[in-house]
Amino acid sequence: MEPLFEQLKQNAIANPQRIVLPESTEPRTLRAADRIIADGVAKVILIGNKETILAKAAELGLTNIDKAQFVDPADTEAVEKYAQLFYELRKKKGVTIADARMKINDPLYLGCLLIKNGDADGQVAGAMNTTGNVLRAAFQVVKTAPGVSVVSGAFLMLMPEDVPYGENGVMVFADCAVLPDPTAEELAQIAVSADKTARALANIEPKIAMLSFSTWGSASHEEVDKVVAATKMALEMNPNLQIDGELQADAAIVPSVAASKAPDSHIAGKANVLVFPNLEVGNIAYKLVQRIGGAKAVGPVLQGLAAPVNDLSRGCSDDDIYRTVLLTCNQAINK
Repeated sequence: MEPLFEQLKQNAIANPQRIVLPESTEPRTLRAADRIIADGVAKVILIGNKETILAKAAELGLTNIDKAQFVDPADTEAVEKYAQLFYELRKKKGVTIADARMKINDPLYLGCLLIKNGDADGQVAGAMNTTGNVLRAAFQVVKTAPGVSVVSGAFLMLMPEDVPYGENGVMVFADCAVLPDPTAEELAQIAVSADKTARALANIEPKIAMLSFSTWGSASHEEVDKVVAATKMALEMNPNLQIDGELQADAAIVPSVAASKAPDSHIAGKANVLVFPNLEVGNIAYKLVQRIGGAKAVGPVLQGLAAPVNDLSRGCSDDDIYRTVLLTCNQAINK
């Protein structure tokens, strides 16, 4: 395991968090849960019938699943409080108490309601559910953090040893997963969220570059204006940010280019957090850095939610789930 993840693991062990795994009979999830419990990484909460889950675990030869906490949607007395909570959260949207009682049969929603009620600290799902379903439950129940109206996705980019960029071999790229065309205000919120992600997960002092095809007015365009405005707004939201923009990518990370293009910048040439102007650019950039540059892309980690809920690829491995739980624990610790 990479040094960064070993550090995240030790932090999780020292500060145990309650993590919901709602896809409780999915084999990769169960194998990951067994390892999580064995390593003491988190207190695992599984949604579903205990006997059914334990039978599946026995089929897989797993020996630690009985140490998890089980929440069964069929136990109407135990879960009624979550139905009442969902009703209170959504009644202005036309949800009835009968609708709420139906909704808690969905493990994704019940898991988020556990978080909302203070009975869990985070959730990891997506091995057998679409991103849309995972996010919909999080948006409707967990909602966004105070002062934030958008959820975005960040990748931790673990650089090859011979690549000098980032800090301790790590960079944070955002948003590469969620918001197609952010406004200046939304872009500012992405920067503020990325600062928190970098601190919580990459263990670095964030130096944020707001990227553009222009550096300090070298080009004139409304898209450049958006990045300039977003940089100013981000500083208004958090005056302690170390941030600069607009910067071209080379000016952001290459000291010699920064000395020429932005000699007075305190970020240029040293950036370790890159905020992209839109999803198209961010998604293309992280995949090129991953495939051509040889970096390992970890994520996307969802940022901007009031509590961590992270989505998996349906093609994930049990190791991917384990690592995502580590990330989620550390987000919860640093919430």
